[in-house]
Amino acid sequence: MIITIGGLAGSGTTTAAEVLSKKLDIPYVSAGSIFRDMAKENGMSVIEFSKFAENNTDIDIEIDKRQVELAKNSENLIIEGRLSAYFIDADLKIWLTAPFDVRANRICDRESKTEDIAAREIKIREESEALRYLDIHNIDISNLDIYDIMINTDRFNPESISEIILTTLKVI
Repeated sequence: MIITIGGLAGSGTTTAAEVLSKKLDIPYVSAGSIFRDMAKENGMSVIEFSKFAENNTDIDIEIDKRQVELAKNSENLIIEGRLSAYFIDADLKIWLTAPFDVRANRICDRESKTEDIAAREIKIREESEALRYLDIHNIDISNLDIYDIMINTDRFNPESISEIILTTLKVI
């Protein structure tokens, strides 16, 4: 079984992937971990590699390619990443969402930033990513038609989110 989990920054995709991975006893991989591996392969810190990737569309394309390869070579895998559902033939494609202020608050807590700074960085990042996704892949990240299920993570704790997904898996 292949499952993709996508969502904007602070929506809880990594947490959901981790909890679901444990419950289903199948591995998960994140686009972020692929990015970190690529930074290491190139002898760069994550920050250095991020700056390098800003002007190098090959990085985004390589991340997508690696996710596809991992899915092709796995019977059971959860893949967490904003665009994973667009490139992977998954049994279930999940999109997580949460109100902007909730996401900003989560990021501020996780990264020890003020909520104002976290909110400003989210806006900049999301605008930049939306343009890149459209430019590189012709994907409108705001079009959610590709997803089988969408969950507002503000309304549920991680355990409940995993139960919603597990219940959905029983009926597909």
